Amino acid sequence: MGEMPGKRTERLVTRDGVELVFDLVGEGPTVLLHHGFAADARINWEQPGIVAALAERGRRVVALDARGHGRSGKPHDPAAYGGPAMVEDCRELLDHLGLEAVDVVGYSMGGRVAALLAAREPRVRCAVLGGVSRRLLDRAGADQDGASGTWFTAIADALEAEDPATVADPVARGFRAFAERTGADRHALAAIQRAAPPPPVDLGAIRCPVLVLAGDRDELVGDPAVLARAVPGAELAVVQGDHLGAVLDPAFTAAILAFLDRHSPVAEPAR
Repeated sequence: MGEMPGKRTERLVTRDGVELVFDLVGEGPTVLLHHGFAADARINWEQPGIVAALAERGRRVVALDARGHGRSGKPHDPAAYGGPAMVEDCRELLDHLGLEAVDVVGYSMGGRVAALLAAREPRVRCAVLGGVSRRLLDRAGADQDGASGTWFTAIADALEAEDPATVADPVARGFRAFAERTGADRHALAAIQRAAPPPPVDLGAIRCPVLVLAGDRDELVGDPAVLARAVPGAELAVVQGDHLGAVLDPAFTAAILAFLDRHSPVAEPAR
């Protein structure tokens, strides 16, 4: 696949010295895209055609490679990912770009970041919470020694295992296989799983329009309607696919476009 026309790649060094790499495509109302765990902007957003569709609709796309992923810095110390680190990265990016308003679209890990931004950041105009559930958001405040913490530790152990054949847990084994397919830094990803969890998401504090978007076979998420009911006024869209495949369904892109058109319309060009 060739380089997307008009794409510019820029860099930002964060408050703690981690370099973030992000792409800028198109002009118009700004949409910040935050990808899922073990993916990056190219895999999650560019390859499925989501970046191009948003730009063609008259929107400016900011597609970020989160810390620990893609072209961005990849510390191996869990302290680099603790608490609200990725949320603060997004805030710094908004400051860096001088944005007063932004639409946020996140998937999986990025959906959790988008939810936290929507609850805490007044510059968020509307948000799409893709591939995330009430259960995964509740993990944000979970005790690392509890059941959720044990599950994330199993993923970290799988990522660090010398022989993937020794990984028994099917979910952990799936994440290990995905990380190998994407060429990710497995030790950076393991550090993310071992980091202190992000703060709890106060879903009731979200006042901007929200779309909850998930695949119909996403066993990791479960019933997305549970999350939609917890966010005041949230809309719900279910497309075809499992956790890794839902973004490939054309209906996934169509749902994002339709939601943004309703709640963050592109101004008609002056005549």
